Amino acid sequence: MAEDFPEEDGPLPSNLRFLRVLVTVLTAVMILGVITIVALLVIRLGDNGQPVLVHPEVFDIPEGVATVGYSVIDGYTVIVGDDGVIRVFASDTHTLVDELILAD
Repeated sequence: MAEDFPEEDGPLPSNLRFLRVLVTVLTAVMILGVITIVALLVIRLGDNGQPVLVHPEVFDIPEGVATVGYSVIDGYTVIVGDDGVIRVFASDTHTLVDELILAD
């Protein structure tokens, strides 16, 4: 009932050799891809970059002017005062870079 197939140690057909090489290359590429993705995730998620903490009190704001809002954008601190003036300071040196007066 069951036929015995003779085992041949001869060379594989060319299309089967090509398929074998293709599967091996695909496996290697998949392994390298997974290793690369894991490495990128570890590098990106392992970044301990702390956010810049800015307190408006350390900047030279005129007396009597209260801070309505402030933000840090690309190394600059923008402070909005209740006098209708937007002041832009350099975050590292705390020096005034620009003032914008809002129209009423």
